[in-house]
Order: sequence, then C-alpha cells, then structure tokens
Amino acid sequence: MGSNRSMSSISREDVAHLARLARLAVTDEELDRFAGQLDQVLSAVARVGEAAVADVPPMSHAVPLTNVTRPDEVTPCLSRDAVLAGAPAAEDGRFRVPRILGEEE
Repeated sequence: MGSNRSMSSISREDVAHLARLARLAVTDEELDRFAGQLDQVLSAVARVGEAAVADVPPMSHAVPLTNVTRPDEVTPCLSRDAVLAGAPAAEDGRFRVPRILGEEE
C-alpha cells in the first residue's frame, strides 16, 4: 500500500514510525484506523488554533467563580483533656507520635 497523503496529514508510515518508537505492535488494519483517527485529532487541534481570540482576555475558568464560605464564628469546642483522652498516646498536653527519622531532639 502506498502513502495516502492527499487527504491526510498523518500517513500509515507515520503511524508505523510512532508505533516503533513507542514499542507498540500494530496490525495493518490498526495502522489505517489510527492514521485516520490521528488525522482527525490534528485537524481538530488546528481548528482550535484558528479561533479569533485576540479580544478575549486570558482566564482560568469560562465563568466567574466565587468562593462560598460561612462567616468565621467562635463556637464551643472540646477541651484539651477531652481530645487527648481519645489519643493512643499523649505527653505534656500534646499528642505523642512516633519519632521521625533524622529529627533532632
């Protein structure tokens, strides 16, 4: 089969080369199918590049976002003794945790 580059910018040979680089075993049928699929992907990417975006400001999201938070209010909480009572180990009013390697005392 010869190269069909008239309608496609990705040939079977291109796909075979990519498959060899990626160390993928592909059949002749897959070479034809993948060439067509890759060509469609590249065409879609090229169309995105043609969009008139000169007057569109850069943004991280398509719609404005607003954080929804509740007011920061002080509320009753457990005492230190109550919290430490549920800990597997406590020492000097703190949680006791295993020593981290290389940490100085």
